[in-house]
Amino acid sequence: MTLVDKAAPIRTGEELDTSALAACLAEHFGGGEEGLEILQFPSGYSNLTYMLKFGERRLVLRRPPFGTKAKTAHDMGREFRVLNALHPVFRYCPKPLMYCQDEAVLGCEFYLMEYLPGLIVRRGYPTEFTPDAEQVRHQFETLIDVLAELHTLDYAAAGLADLGKPAGYAGRQVSGWSKRYDRARTDDAPVFDATMQWLSDKLPPEAGRASLIHNDFKMDNVVWDADDPMRLIGVLDWEMATLGDPLMDLGGTLGYWVERDDPGFLRAAQLMPSDLPGAPTRAEAVERYCARTGFTMDAPDFYHCFGLFRLAVIAQQIYYRYYHGQTSDQRFAELIKWVHALDQMCTAIIARSTL
Repeated sequence: MTLVDKAAPIRTGEELDTSALAACLAEHFGGGEEGLEILQFPSGYSNLTYMLKFGERRLVLRRPPFGTKAKTAHDMGREFRVLNALHPVFRYCPKPLMYCQDEAVLGCEFYLMEYLPGLIVRRGYPTEFTPDAEQVRHQFETLIDVLAELHTLDYAAAGLADLGKPAGYAGRQVSGWSKRYDRARTDDAPVFDATMQWLSDKLPPEAGRASLIHNDFKMDNVVWDADDPMRLIGVLDWEMATLGDPLMDLGGTLGYWVERDDPGFLRAAQLMPSDLPGAPTRAEAVERYCARTGFTMDAPDFYHCFGLFRLAVIAQQIYYRYYHGQTSDQRFAELIKWVHALDQMCTAIIARSTL
């Protein structure tokens, strides 16, 4: 039995040119790429992630999704730069190995990084690992601790002071995600007008602080040691990393954080097992994060609602591609249900909020 996350056969329509890639690898690594085997990690809805196997070597390849996409999204060079800067100073960051700008190889830019074999927890724990309540709590508290560690990192010393514009970040996020939702809305999607207006009206005052933020920090974007599942060894998926208000990043994590007492429609759309016995509540997660960082979150309803809305926009943008025939990936067909569930939860938070 192994807890190491496994790659699978490549999804139809997302195959890579094995010959062209093998030649590129041989040129970069000095030969020995004969018998290249390519598999795909099956999760994820944005950038695509592949396992490359040749000889004893195992590498991970990241490339943009196939089909129509926003011009400013899926910037492989930017993601590679973030990894390059972070790897020496943030122990959970995978080591980047190669960036290829030559679109003649795969039809797009891509990069390679080291492979971190380990356990990845998604909507539920794998059948091979059934943690008790104490272990569940330990993992989720570790998740928060690592986010706090990232947010207190000296990003300027890492060479990332120009990665984003922290001033006015929260306001730009609310405005930007609202515009993205309006552009991506399909006829079967909720309107979200009340949520967008509430977020705009309830913007917290500028805190005057900035952090390097991950922007999609959740359980299936971290790797646990397969031999010691209580030890977190990697943080993945840095495509949306930037500089900004760290509480907005925490809010994004809270958007994924479903509790046992949450409505059934939200629990049906959960993406990580935060409703298991032992898991901290959202309030406990916020309390631990603030204790680790020294930050204060005075408007948790705002940040939680923003996290849910932002997740709805991401799901709707992906669903838009499926709805308009830009991709045939059947996983995307179900995302409209998530969007409706997230809309209901935002409405519930606003109704009970005292902000």
